[in-house]
Amino acid sequence: MIAARRKLESPAGDAISGVRFAPRSNNLLVSSWDSCLRLFDADSSELRLEAPSEAALLGCCFQDESVAFGVGSDGSVMRYDLHSGAQDTIGSHADIATCIECSDQTCQVITAGLDKKVVCWDMRIDKVIANLINANGEVESISLSGCNLMVAIGNSAYVYDLRNLKRPLQLKESPVDARIRCISSCVYFKGFAVGSVDGRVAVEISPSSNSNDSSYTFRCHPKAKNGRNHLGLGFFCDW
Repeated sequence: MIAARRKLESPAGDAISGVRFAPRSNNLLVSSWDSCLRLFDADSSELRLEAPSEAALLGCCFQDESVAFGVGSDGSVMRYDLHSGAQDTIGSHADIATCIECSDQTCQVITAGLDKKVVCWDMRIDKVIANLINANGEVESISLSGCNLMVAIGNSAYVYDLRNLKRPLQLKESPVDARIRCISSCVYFKGFAVGSVDGRVAVEISPSSNSNDSSYTFRCHPKAKNGRNHLGLGFFCDW
């Protein structure tokens, strides 16, 4: 069976850095290096919102159906009203902000960047309060599952509990020895998937304490376009 493909209206003018589906609809949020955040109706392929910003956008996420967040190459962390298109800056990193997640359990927006910081922004009050994790390296990807936050640094993944950020709960070594470019944690099992800068994807799953871990690795082949090879730098796991 071949899956149906649908081309979206008004696509991004540069490389796409992040895609997220809305929590209760088929609205699709897209961030791009062309400095725009776009909201699409995935059913009709219609562009519902286009919100330009000053810097390239390197990640995005939903808070709910009406509010979204994005992070920029200038370190900024931005909040978007998806009805009006209005935006404001809730904080910033000292270097490029690379990734973002939003927690329903703790009402925090979590961001990370090349300044070797992971910041948890408390959105429950008007004046946003930030809790800080000092990472021991540049962070290129994070992934959230419940209150467990996975932070990719180099070729390792650190697991934190958002309710106690003093120290990581676990250190998980990646099956690949190249730098992790993207990470996705498993919702229903204890596991994760990583994509590396050399084009390999590795998956590790521990279904229960009584079963053996399962893992596998495969390489993504670059796609040729205009005489150049293009290698994907991200993936989405529907666990």
